[in-house]
Amino acid sequence: MTFGARLVAAVADRGPFCVGIDPHAALLHAWGYDDDVAGLERFALAAVEAVAPHCSVIKPQSAFYERFGSRGVAVLEQVIAAGRAAGALVLLDIKRGDIGSTSQAYADAYLDPASPLACDAVTVSPYLGFGSLQPFVDTAARFDAGLFVLAATSNKEGPEVQEALTDGRTVSATVLDHLRRLNEGASPLGSYGAVVGATLEDDRGLDLAFNGPILAPGYGEQGGTVADLRRIFGAGVGNVLATSSRGVLRLGPDPAALSGAVRRGNDELRELLG
Repeated sequence: MTFGARLVAAVADRGPFCVGIDPHAALLHAWGYDDDVAGLERFALAAVEAVAPHCSVIKPQSAFYERFGSRGVAVLEQVIAAGRAAGALVLLDIKRGDIGSTSQAYADAYLDPASPLACDAVTVSPYLGFGSLQPFVDTAARFDAGLFVLAATSNKEGPEVQEALTDGRTVSATVLDHLRRLNEGASPLGSYGAVVGATLEDDRGLDLAFNGPILAPGYGEQGGTVADLRRIFGAGVGNVLATSSRGVLRLGPDPAALSGAVRRGNDELRELLG
């Protein structure tokens, strides 16, 4: 099955709530753990055990593991394996973007099943030109994996690049045009998605009907609400994967509180989707 098809099936089964497994130092301390590799491992694996059986997608942010060097990356490998074993799709938040052989090496690291870091999908940056992502696109197609391309992020600096005009169109709109072409004819949903913030003040006039999934960070703790999802995504809200990290993880280490937060998040979003 393609990533798009697997995602549709997972959301139908579990709901459209994505949980970020992001071991901030402050969260480690809040759980009573030291900010070291041992604390990282205890935190991350306990979080995955509590939430992964209840959500369609988990999204570890690679940076929080990389900061501990090779031992942190080894924990990330365990998180990926445990998440998939629990039936969740794993979206690795890496936001990589480079050219040529380097881009291919990144794609091999995160999308080739032969790699211990292989995931179902990754986030990538198109800001060296969308064509620089071709190795990711080709590798994703070869291994039935997915991509989520930065398009309209909600950080205050984003518009300086994303709303810049090229040939009379914004950069964000151009990114979505590329995704529309990649997803053309795919059923039930394309495998090439966009990252669009759940806290945007407006929809930036973007045509979000590109037959692909939308990752909407910022839901919950960062201020994004169900009403914001309706406002920003309109008729395309059915393809939205809303994601939260701290809003769930701050309830740990109690596994019942963590899994309960995931179930509530899915219930809220199912209501949104009708």
